[in-house]
Amino acid sequence: MFRIDPAEVAFTAIRAQGAGGQNVNKVSNAVHLRFDVAASSLPEAVKARLLAHADQRITEQGVIVIKAQTSRSLEQNKADALERLQALVNAAAHVPKARKATRPTRASQQRRLAGKASRAQIKQGRGRVSGSD
Repeated sequence: MFRIDPAEVAFTAIRAQGAGGQNVNKVSNAVHLRFDVAASSLPEAVKARLLAHADQRITEQGVIVIKAQTSRSLEQNKADALERLQALVNAAAHVPKARKATRPTRASQQRRLAGKASRAQIKQGRGRVSGSD
C-alpha cells in the first residue's frame, strides 16, 4: 500500500451540480482532484498498472481527474476525493496472481463425455417415432 503525497495532488474548487437553493450559486464546494501519474513518486509497476486500467477518470495524458461533490463542505469533499484516489492506487498496487495452466483430469473428461452422451440419448428420444404400428 502506497501513500499519496499531498504535494503531488492539485485541487480545484468548482461549483457543485444539483439542488442547493440560492447557496449553490455563491459557494464553490465541489472539488476537482488532479493527479499526474507519470510525474508521481509511485513505483513504475504501479504507474504502469494504473495507466493500463480502463477507467474514464484517467485522461490520455495520464492524469487522474476525480470530482467530489457529495458533501456541502469543501474539506469533506477534498477528503472524499483523496480517499477515492487512494482506493484507485491501492487497487493498482495489488499484483494479480499469475495463472498456472492446468489440464483436466482423465476422470473429469470421462464424466463430461458421459454426461454429453446421456443428454444426446435424451434428445434423440424426442424425435419422430419410426416403425410400423
